Amino acid sequence: MKIDDVLQRATAHTRLDIEVLLAHVLKVSRAYLIAFSDRELTSDETSELEKILQRYEEGVPVAYLTGHREFWSLDFVVTPATLIPRPETELLVELALKEIHGKNKLIADLGTGSGAIALAIAKERPTWKIHATDVSADALKVAELNAKRFNLKNVFFHDGKWCAALPAEKFDLIISNPPYIAKDDPHLQPNVLRFEPQSALIADENGLKDIREIIAEAKKYLAVGGYLMLEHGFQQGNAVRALFTAESYQSVMTFQDLAGLDRVTLAQFN
Repeated sequence: MKIDDVLQRATAHTRLDIEVLLAHVLKVSRAYLIAFSDRELTSDETSELEKILQRYEEGVPVAYLTGHREFWSLDFVVTPATLIPRPETELLVELALKEIHGKNKLIADLGTGSGAIALAIAKERPTWKIHATDVSADALKVAELNAKRFNLKNVFFHDGKWCAALPAEKFDLIISNPPYIAKDDPHLQPNVLRFEPQSALIADENGLKDIREIIAEAKKYLAVGGYLMLEHGFQQGNAVRALFTAESYQSVMTFQDLAGLDRVTLAQFN
C-alpha cells in the first residue's frame, strides 16, 4: 500500500485528520506525504496505521491518538488526563499579552490542564512568573512535562482547586478556562464526553458553578488594579458579566472569538 492509497481513502471531511495520523505513523511531515505519495508503507507501518485508523473511526480524538496538539504555535503533549487545547482559547493568551504591561508581573492560570495557557504566556513573557494550578495530579504531570520540553523556568505548578492552590501572593492577572458546559447542553458532542475529562468540561448551575466560585475567590488573590479573565460559553456572556458585577468588579468587558461569538470576559479588581 502506498501513501497515496491511504490518502485516497479519506473524504473531504477526514482528509486533514488522515494526513496527520499518517504523518504521525511514518514520523514525517505532511509535506512529505505529498512529495513522496508513491512511497510504499512497510508491513509494520501498515499494521500500526490500521490500528490507529480503527480507533479514529471509533471517535477517539486525533490529539489523543498522536499525543500532541499545537497551541500558540507550540507543540503540546496531551493525554486523556487533559482537555485538548482549542483554537478559541488562544484568545485568552492574546488578551493577557495585550492587557498586562511591564516586567516582573505575577500571573495565575487556574485549571491549567496540559499547561497550554500558562506556558504560552510564559514563552512570550520570560520575565513574568506564572503559577499554574490543577486539581488533577495526572494533568499537572503533563503540564510539567510540557514546561520541560519548552525549557520554561518561569512557571510553577500547584496541586489543588482554583485559587486555594495558589501561594499567598497578589496577582496582576488571574486567568482560567474553567468547566462551563451545562450537563444538558445540546451543543456538546457525544465523542467529547466519551474521551475528554468531564471534570474539565461540565459544570453545575447551567455551566456557571466554577465560574461563580472563581469570581468570588479571586478577589482575595488579586492585586489592586489586577484583572480576572475567564473563558466561557458563547451564550454565557450576559450571565458572566452579571456575576462579575455582583462581586463589585469594575470595567467588565466581553470579547469575541474569531467566529464572532462571546468567548472571554475580563474584569478589574479595585
